[in-house]
Amino acid sequence: MNTLFDKIWDVHIVQQVSDGPTQLYIDRLYCHEVTSPQAFQGMRERGLKCFRPDHIFCMPDHNTPTHDQDKPIEDPVSRTQVETLAKNAAEFGLTHFGMMDPKNGIIHVVGPERGLSLPGMTIVCGDSHTSTHGAMGAVAFGIGTSEVEMVMASQCILQTRPKTMRITIDGKLGKGVTAKDIALYMMSKMTTSGATGYFVEYAGEAIRGLTMEGRLTLCNLSIEMGARGGMIAPDEVTFEYIKGREYAPKGEAWDKAVAYWKTLKSDDDAVFDKEIRYRAEDIEPMITYGTNPGMGMGITQHIPTTEGMSAVEKASFEKSLKYMGFKPGESLLGKKVDYVFLGACTNGRIEDFRAFASIAKGRKKADNITAWLVPGSWMVDAQIRQEGLDKILEEAGFEIRQPGCSACLAMNDDKIPAGKYAVSTSNRNFEGRQGPGSRTLLASPLTAAAAAVTGVITDPRTLL
Repeated sequence: MNTLFDKIWDVHIVQQVSDGPTQLYIDRLYCHEVTSPQAFQGMRERGLKCFRPDHIFCMPDHNTPTHDQDKPIEDPVSRTQVETLAKNAAEFGLTHFGMMDPKNGIIHVVGPERGLSLPGMTIVCGDSHTSTHGAMGAVAFGIGTSEVEMVMASQCILQTRPKTMRITIDGKLGKGVTAKDIALYMMSKMTTSGATGYFVEYAGEAIRGLTMEGRLTLCNLSIEMGARGGMIAPDEVTFEYIKGREYAPKGEAWDKAVAYWKTLKSDDDAVFDKEIRYRAEDIEPMITYGTNPGMGMGITQHIPTTEGMSAVEKASFEKSLKYMGFKPGESLLGKKVDYVFLGACTNGRIEDFRAFASIAKGRKKADNITAWLVPGSWMVDAQIRQEGLDKILEEAGFEIRQPGCSACLAMNDDKIPAGKYAVSTSNRNFEGRQGPGSRTLLASPLTAAAAAVTGVITDPRTLL
């Protein structure tokens, strides 16, 4: 009667505090430069060493510039953060993939692609999008800096057990509809608080049909519905993806691991605290029009009107549209945009570059568009070149930048200027998220590519 979540959570319980939190064992801690300095300082002040240093992996990504990475970082704040992580990792004896290291990249892209994130694990990082790793069939969630310190010191964390939710997507996805569109569709229906307090398992034919990259994208966005995390039961797609990767089990250990991983699925009679179902055929390419990821719609639809909204909802909705420069009831098709960003821990994987290139091939970048195409890691960068995608993109007038979080958030040089519109494959469209005054429209790599070659918001299905 156990859910997948229960099976993983229960075997990681060290002790249960009566009427209190669970002491949960953590298999993998990821550290980046933004949320770890105070944790290291706390350890230092208490004279503590990391309890299991071989379970901790560090890399800079948020502050990393996406050009000239072989030179010192110009921005003093970014430089300090990146250098501090390197020093802390060295002092505490932790594995560190620094800038220009072939294993460097966005931490949530590198973990799965190196075989560091595996089915059945508990995985944490001081970053909300840690939910990404749940796609491997793991319990993965973001934590605060004081909790990062707790894990460093004890390899455990105190957590209240979340409720469970299963979201089932029945049927097959239509042409040009991606995992990103599923996520934006769910948020448009459930809002950004619809899964608050829950750990979500994604199921159904449409989910099983997703590649590993697609599953990582979907789980990445779980946090944007308010969920503690999202996960997908491991299957042959998962095993095939992991096999032969650097940190994956090998030989006999592999066979043993797969035998265990095959047990990691919700029992047929498992009871979830909440069940939700959607139909794949109802989902079309999506785009956001507002200032949270739940303010999204099918690309052929119109922005909602304020009819039926309460006074509070209406005020918030109108404020959001005013910031974006849109009006209730209007269509976004044909609207001119200025920037296109392909990348982030949401859509910076090889499949995302293949999708973008499929639309760019034989076409040219629109003159009014500044495009930032940023691989999620050096491994993705190498794959792009091996597959000749770089040639296709360069012929179309696009340039591939160096790996990093880039324009997902305004912590490095890649900022969208005030008032400009960006069609972005990242995860958040909050006011100023991509730079002060910037206006973000979240979309899939296909929809981003369609905007990049036409210069306006375009239904990607018309170009496929």
